Amino acid sequence: MKISELATKSQINAKTIRYYEQVGLLKAPQRASNGYRHYQPGDVDTLIFIRRCRELNIPLDDIKRLVEVQADPNASCAVVDKIIAEQLAQVQRAQRELALLEQSLQTLASCSAEQVEKCSILHKLKAP
Repeated sequence: MKISELATKSQINAKTIRYYEQVGLLKAPQRASNGYRHYQPGDVDTLIFIRRCRELNIPLDDIKRLVEVQADPNASCAVVDKIIAEQLAQVQRAQRELALLEQSLQTLASCSAEQVEKCSILHKLKAP
């Protein structure tokens, strides 16, 4: 199949597919005599897998490891478990940081002044 069909089936644009090839996430496809890339049906599955991993904000290097580990169906799941555990920890750290940011913003509250020079929010932000 051509890259346009692969893009439609995987819901990943052609430019991103080419990038994934470049960084080694997707194996280089065969080329037709006219130079066009020719993809296999399994490439759709690989790209869907990559897209879902990206939706989970898994870094590309980790996705590459997850793609590679699937080459040996008898391999241990330890690598997979470790990557997912690390990603979960990263998400939990981000949630804690966002909660702190929310608290900080809530302490500023709204300003009842009608002029910038009397704005309590700006004064709090300038305070040492």
